[in-house]
Amino acid sequence: MLEFNPKELPIPKLHQLLLGAIGPRPIAFASTVDAEGNHNLSPFSFFNVFSANPPILIFSPARSGRTNETKDTYKNVKAVPEVVINIVTYDIVQQMSLSSSPYAPNVDEFVKAGFTALDSHLVKPKRVAESPVQFECKVNEVIELGENGGAGNLIICEVVKFHIDEDIMDSNGLIDQHKINLVSRMGGNWYCHANEASMFEVVKPLTTIGIGFDNLPKDILDSTILTKNDLGLLAGIETLPNETDVNEFKLLELNNLFVNLDNKPAELELELHKYAKNLLAENNVEDAWKTLLAFNN
Repeated sequence: MLEFNPKELPIPKLHQLLLGAIGPRPIAFASTVDAEGNHNLSPFSFFNVFSANPPILIFSPARSGRTNETKDTYKNVKAVPEVVINIVTYDIVQQMSLSSSPYAPNVDEFVKAGFTALDSHLVKPKRVAESPVQFECKVNEVIELGENGGAGNLIICEVVKFHIDEDIMDSNGLIDQHKINLVSRMGGNWYCHANEASMFEVVKPLTTIGIGFDNLPKDILDSTILTKNDLGLLAGIETLPNETDVNEFKLLELNNLFVNLDNKPAELELELHKYAKNLLAENNVEDAWKTLLAFNN
């Protein structure tokens, strides 16, 4: 494995390694104003949500690694500590990219990138009408992380008003992850599109306590078929199926395998692991366990 000391790397190389490894990163499409009221709109992928109570978003317009210049967004929030963070979707990703061009400070990126500016209710910066979620924020604090090129500036924002397009909501009044059509930043020129092809669901163990890897039988841990993700699903079960349920499943669902491979235990075990893997792909952990336990029953 390659090893690097960040203090020995040139800043461009360090920047590329960090952004290539840490992703996908959400995008803060930040709208600000300067002291004269000029509007600025710029995207930042050093961004996330850090608190719900109070609702805190943080993004970081870093100093230029080439010139050590600070971003207009940073200068603006120092002068007028307010910002609207607009969420970027696939439908506006090219316009968003255009807005990141190095325009002069007095150039309005809303106009250059073809966005519709909406008045905010509680802050001076405008909202992006084309964005389905807009957060009006007060800037609580700006933390400068350094004075050299590449240093970040953490802009800690408290959300004072949400604007959410009702078309992306589900029947429970929550944002439908299949409707919001988000994009995120990867390394280099690459982005990620969060659609049905790229999204998958992992149920959080908020109230359940799984048996853990340390309680998996050795033959399952050593499987050549089951991956670590498969084992993670198996280890998340709270209690194993009882012997009666395993035998019933064996008789009804696995009988052909046991009959056909009666004198071939190694091949039978392999086929049972394959069968269990297919069940795990369908998130059917209970029957996957019954399949695996049937081998020794």
